[in-house]
Amino acid sequence: MKILLLGKNGQVGWELLRSLAPLGELVAPGRDDPGLCGDLSNLDGLARTVQTVRPDVIVNAAAHTAVDRAESEAELAHTLNALAPGVLAQEANKIGAWLVHYSTDYVFDGSGSRPWVETDTPAPLSVYGRSKLEGERLVQAACPQHLIFRTSWVYAARGGNFAKTMLRLAQERERLTVINDQFGAPTGAELIADVTAHALRQCLRQPRDAGLYHLAAAGETTWHGYANQVLDLARLNGGAIKIKATEVAPVPTSAFPTAARRPLNSRLDCQKLQGTFGLALPKWERGLGRMMGEVCL
Repeated sequence: MKILLLGKNGQVGWELLRSLAPLGELVAPGRDDPGLCGDLSNLDGLARTVQTVRPDVIVNAAAHTAVDRAESEAELAHTLNALAPGVLAQEANKIGAWLVHYSTDYVFDGSGSRPWVETDTPAPLSVYGRSKLEGERLVQAACPQHLIFRTSWVYAARGGNFAKTMLRLAQERERLTVINDQFGAPTGAELIADVTAHALRQCLRQPRDAGLYHLAAAGETTWHGYANQVLDLARLNGGAIKIKATEVAPVPTSAFPTAARRPLNSRLDCQKLQGTFGLALPKWERGLGRMMGEVCL
């Protein structure tokens, strides 16, 4: 089996290089690689790459993920998050390939407190959310053999993310202020990658399991609770990271005005995923503990 992976240098893409390797031959072009195109802004190049490689599976882990910047880069966000996945879906369908694509809790408006299920009506609040929702719909329309995973609050030892930002700030400041009215589950890139490989392997044998799934770690917290857990783990692990911060003050979303509106409720119900693929998703604290063990060495 041949797998075409896009976005190999991102948090999820980097872990996919590991998790997908046992399934077959991996072809993972970068943005500037000669011969093959890994740049989502080059739609013709993407189509040619699929035609050249003729993979059995395309895994798209690339996206425009700068949520606030997307508000002033709407056309670029639309190209990367909607048009490019649509092209990949069209080309995958032409050659009978599977397409794996990643989406986000930002397709919802964040109302209420109940975890979102796959059949809930999307109502994105931002350019980023709208572009990701359109990408989902273009994939669904063009390629029946698809897996779309909506996830949230992604982190990894590699790359930039909230946890690593908190670690940096906690070494510089005695007092941090962190939002306490947005709820979700921090989800490790390695968990996303491992679930992807497991689900893909099953779908190749059972195509009826194609579709849209929510994928996040179990449990829930706020950004404030998340930050406290990061700092507690850093103190326990010791090592090279010396925490200066003695206070993490909770504040509402309104204390940090941003260009893009964030959903207050990012909880995702993952029962469909767990039931279909026979999985038990671990608590968010478990994955975070493992990642902190890596970065605090």
